[in-house]
Amino acid sequence: MIFKQLKSRRDFLRAGCRTLSTLGAAAAFGQAGLVSARAQTTSDYKALVCIFMFGGNDANNLLIPTDTPTYTTYKTIRQNLAISQASLVQLGSTNFGLHPSMAPVGPMFTATAGKSSRLAMVANVGTLVNPVSRASNGNLNGSLPVNLFSHSDQQTEWQNGMPQGGATSGWEGRLADKIVATGTLPPAIGIGGSALQIVGENTQPAGITLNGFSLLAPSTDPGAVALQNMLSIMGGPTLVQAAQGSLTDAMSVAKAVDAAVNNSSALTVTFPNTDIGSQLAQVAKIIQVQSALGSTRQIFFCNQGGFDTHSDQLPQQSQLLGNLAAALVAFDQALQELGAVNNVTTFTESEFSRTFQPNGNAGTDHAWGSHHIVMGGAVQGGQIYGQFPTLALNTGDDSGNRGNWIPSTSIDQYGAALANWFGLGAADVPYVFPNLANFAGGRLGFLG
Repeated sequence: MIFKQLKSRRDFLRAGCRTLSTLGAAAAFGQAGLVSARAQTTSDYKALVCIFMFGGNDANNLLIPTDTPTYTTYKTIRQNLAISQASLVQLGSTNFGLHPSMAPVGPMFTATAGKSSRLAMVANVGTLVNPVSRASNGNLNGSLPVNLFSHSDQQTEWQNGMPQGGATSGWEGRLADKIVATGTLPPAIGIGGSALQIVGENTQPAGITLNGFSLLAPSTDPGAVALQNMLSIMGGPTLVQAAQGSLTDAMSVAKAVDAAVNNSSALTVTFPNTDIGSQLAQVAKIIQVQSALGSTRQIFFCNQGGFDTHSDQLPQQSQLLGNLAAALVAFDQALQELGAVNNVTTFTESEFSRTFQPNGNAGTDHAWGSHHIVMGGAVQGGQIYGQFPTLALNTGDDSGNRGNWIPSTSIDQYGAALANWFGLGAADVPYVFPNLANFAGGRLGFLG
């Protein structure tokens, strides 16, 4: 069957299209989509690759202070969740280290002979309508995002870039509306499924599954046979004819992609046999054939689940971060092999971080501001951008009493840096990031 029942909102956000020739994916190739996709031209190639860490990654154990006084505070409050100081992956000359499971990406932070630094960290990013501060009486000053600690709401707000609610498109989808290059593929692609973040007002994303690279179902697949039969029907209502045209466009695109992939050489890099490893392997393959497909701007949305660690957090997060690190290293190697390391910027997102103070189940609970990774040859690496929170409970940077850090950087500032590098013009910034003007200093500088 082409369609399957989705059990939850998260399933919907992460669900994969069966093929590019399904009705949902075909919407990307309707007449309006084709006109939009061919409206503008850019000559160079750039790609953005988002990895969304679903569940709320505990960033307090991703980026950890290494200077003795601050680490002592960290260890005292984190208790049984504290990572040993000796095991941290030191980040250059900074006073911070990464979780030991992230050791494979550590060398990217520091420039070495023949290779520039291509990894940066961005501290304390979160959903914000405008800057929020804590008054001496504990009250918060500023407009708060809708349903602040809700998984589904915060996933939506990270992806649509409008924490006040009401948006039906995503910030990368709106970016695609404004910077759409020629090419066979739609500009935005969900690996393992589509997502709100890559849905535009005028453009629609495509989605592919991980069941082999082919974007078309086998000719013997009952769904594909039925689809082909439907496409052969002529006449009928105008609506049916329009749907047939969209589906035909989709299948033509899928065939072109298959042909390009089949004519390409195999990458020598071996990607880890994990979900996120498989997704980044797919992205690398599409980037490899972008020239044959005429693509000059591409946006990819990948995802990694399992970060909702209310209990038994240490082993779970260690495995998840280890899988992420291994996949990032393989992807970096693939981009170097393709000569595209300077053309691709990879970054992480997650709906929120988790409480600095553990709960009673060797886990953590929903919080707010989080730390993120940005990787790529164009990244001004070797630095930590933004403002790291003061590790003190029930005061200053804590929105509550357990270390729910008030973000010091908004997703608008984070995303605007990525969008600027991608080519977004100043006049179009308010369309993509309507709240950016609320933050002094605008976008961050991790991409120059």
